[in-house]
Amino acid sequence: MPTTKTATSPVARPARRSAVAPDERLESGADRGDKTLADRALRLLRDDILNGRLAPEMRLRINVLQQSYGLGLSPLREALLRLLSEGLVLGEGQRGFMVAPVSLAELQDLTRARTSLDIGALTQAMAQGGADWEAHVVAANHLLSRTPLPVDSNDVQAAKLWEERHRAFHRALIAGCGSQWLLRLHTQLADHSERYRTIRILHHKEKGAQVRDVVAEHAAITDAVLRRDVVQATELMSRHIAATAVAMGHFFEPKKRGRKAA
Repeated sequence: MPTTKTATSPVARPARRSAVAPDERLESGADRGDKTLADRALRLLRDDILNGRLAPEMRLRINVLQQSYGLGLSPLREALLRLLSEGLVLGEGQRGFMVAPVSLAELQDLTRARTSLDIGALTQAMAQGGADWEAHVVAANHLLSRTPLPVDSNDVQAAKLWEERHRAFHRALIAGCGSQWLLRLHTQLADHSERYRTIRILHHKEKGAQVRDVVAEHAAITDAVLRRDVVQATELMSRHIAATAVAMGHFFEPKKRGRKAA
């Protein structure tokens, strides 16, 4: 089987189901800054794709989505087309849409792209960022360090909170780069990375998960950034991003790893 095939482990397809249970999020669109119903549909769909409620390769049937989100055909279709352009959804011709698959090959490619972009943006931020930028980096790292990882694979809300604060920390690191294009591209790559990290953090207590001391990693990056040590900061950032891709091999090749351990 080609290495670009998607993962067959059930870990890579969390909570596969035909519908997303309606919840209080449907009442909070105005509070989240949604300007249109299409914006609301986009936010809800993207959120459920990123946190695994809509699993990789899950078929997205419009009639089921209408019932799940309480939204009409037009806003849902517009949202799906926007997600298609972002690569989070694939079109299946007359069959409609499906959530984009995950694979180790894509994760490795994504990691290389994100490393290149974030290293460049961080270098610029360290050259241009002022005291306010430094304060945001320190605050984001402090908040993340006080956020616990989920206790098990069912603790989706804890995983979501940790991911939100993790993204905020990495965004704060490059926020002083002075380039809106770099920040936009960072956000797009972060969306795709989040799907893989969610799988990992929900299963971080499993045997073979290669748990790291991410609190220490973030603290070391923060320290190097505040000292304006570009060489050390970029080296630590590169290793930090790459480590997740290495560790994710456990979830894509469980049988192979099992034979090695035997």
